[in-house]
Amino acid sequence: MLWRTLYETCARAEEILGLDVPDLDMEFRRALVTEKGGDRAYVHWETPTARLLPRLLAGRTAGPVFLADRRAPGAGRRAPALVDVCPDTGRGRLSYPRAEYLFKQASQLHDPHGAGYTLHQLRHSGLTHLAAKGRSAAELQAKSRHRHLATLGIYVRLGEETSARIGYPVLDADVARLSPYLRKHINVDGHYSFSVARARRRPAHTARP
Repeated sequence: MLWRTLYETCARAEEILGLDVPDLDMEFRRALVTEKGGDRAYVHWETPTARLLPRLLAGRTAGPVFLADRRAPGAGRRAPALVDVCPDTGRGRLSYPRAEYLFKQASQLHDPHGAGYTLHQLRHSGLTHLAAKGRSAAELQAKSRHRHLATLGIYVRLGEETSARIGYPVLDADVARLSPYLRKHINVDGHYSFSVARARRRPAHTARP
């Protein structure tokens, strides 16, 4: 379930693992995550996650969405904060190291190197497959929530056709101001040309005797 959610949302693993049940918006297939800098943003999932989430929650209305496989200790140094414990089951929030270990174990047979894949590769795969389907750079940036397209390029190599679709809107005012057809001194290639009228020669001054 966690693997599918990470792939479909293209979110960071820390963001999804930090979700609580009230953060989920099942009707609109989205969740409110906490980003790196502390800002809040929505991530969206698709039909498979929408079908699996109710089974995972099993009627729970509070606590972490993704839980560890055992009850959290109630006291001592290893006891988690109350917000990281499910009030119904007593199980703690699934940690990043544990989730990554489980995913590597589950993906070893599919990894040519036999080491298993990382959670971050699910985000990378999700973005790569969206780019292969022809999603624009702007759509990929909105999905991944990267600040700059240069950073997005680390995860996705945009094809030539996709890159060709990236442009800026041209306003009518810009066309009227820059169109060569409306300015006689600008040709179609955008070069300036001027013609200087031939000056009339003044008659030579003849000195009087």
